[in-house]
Amino acid sequence: MKFILSFTLACSMSFAAGPIPDEQKTYKKVGNVELQLHIFNPEGHKVSDQKPVIVFFFGGGWSGGTPSQFYPQCAYLAKRGMVAISAEYRVKSRNGTSPLECVKDGNSAVRWVRSHAAELGIDPGKLAAGGGSAGGHVAAATGTTKGIFEKGEDVSVSSKPDALVLFNPVYDNGPKGYGHSRVKEYWKQISPMHNLDKETPPTIVFLGTKDELIPVATGEKYRFLMKEAGVRSELFLYKDQSHGFFNTAKYDETVKEMDRFLVSLGFLAENLED
Repeated sequence: MKFILSFTLACSMSFAAGPIPDEQKTYKKVGNVELQLHIFNPEGHKVSDQKPVIVFFFGGGWSGGTPSQFYPQCAYLAKRGMVAISAEYRVKSRNGTSPLECVKDGNSAVRWVRSHAAELGIDPGKLAAGGGSAGGHVAAATGTTKGIFEKGEDVSVSSKPDALVLFNPVYDNGPKGYGHSRVKEYWKQISPMHNLDKETPPTIVFLGTKDELIPVATGEKYRFLMKEAGVRSELFLYKDQSHGFFNTAKYDETVKEMDRFLVSLGFLAENLED
């Protein structure tokens, strides 16, 4: 995939400093906390456009992390013609919150983006969510769980994305899953694995075979349950890769498959440089 390789090489020198968002917008205020969307726009983007959009959520065990984790993917997708967003959400280390608030913020972010389509120049019917690790959980939860909303929000606007792009996601919060002790009082409500149905968005998952937090068996079970529900689900396993591999050794490969998946759904045009 010549475009991906050339783009990655071109960006590799700037990743140390990091790609820079084109703008930031506040999507939610909770007490004295303002949560922002870090937005990357395609070149020449106008609010009159109707571009596909993706919202990413960073990893960090629901305790830390920053939106810059997904700046490389955002910059790449903006170059390919999508509006790409990396969202802030509340975490334990900064806000003293639980995973429940993380999911509430994830739903708020997706809902805000969809309801502000005209302001953002996006197509509200082509909205994907993505994330890594705990951020993968937040993204997956927006597409699977029900009723985890911030009080007072206009729930007439859907917070369910139209596709999911998940990197070593925490998507089983059951008794043997990651983080169960933190969510045991409401794990059945918040665990994506336990809320799959025919309305779950088509999903692509990237997982390392030596992930110390998310076993391959979990990924395979999730794919099996998705297919049982009649929903498209793709699982890419990367030999000998550990947790968080997607922004290091396998960045090029995962971006290539993400691109192919989004093309297949009509979010991106075919890459003529392939």
